[in-house]
Amino acid sequence: MKRARRSGFTLLEVMLVVAIVAILSAIALPTYADYVRRSRILEAVARLSDAHARMEEYFLDQRTYVDAGGRCGAAPVRPAPADAFAVSCLATSATFTYTATGLGAKGMDAFAYSIDQTGARATVSLPYGWSRTADCWTIRADGSCA
Repeated sequence: MKRARRSGFTLLEVMLVVAIVAILSAIALPTYADYVRRSRILEAVARLSDAHARMEEYFLDQRTYVDAGGRCGAAPVRPAPADAFAVSCLATSATFTYTATGLGAKGMDAFAYSIDQTGARATVSLPYGWSRTADCWTIRADGSCA
């Protein structure tokens, strides 16, 4: 008698593939999440640097950091729907501070960064477990700065 030949995968082969995929995703997903978080932070600090430059240009033209209405001379750019940080500004005639605050809906609620008229960069707040380095914008959990 001829033996019927079966095609397909055995349960052991399927379980082996599932185990390999699980191990790869356990390694890749946290790394990807850190990559996305760092890219959002870099976007925020780039926006702060741009705002600082725009305020200095305004000051060179007007000799004050505030406009006629008492607001920042170079108003913060409105956030786009994809932005993970909201940028705000506080100013007097001789000083200003721009602050980028993380949005909770984007998973960045524990982050806040600032820059002032002297160009001093500060990390205002970070999530638990992150190390802060003075006088810079912390972009990694180990305290690395931008």
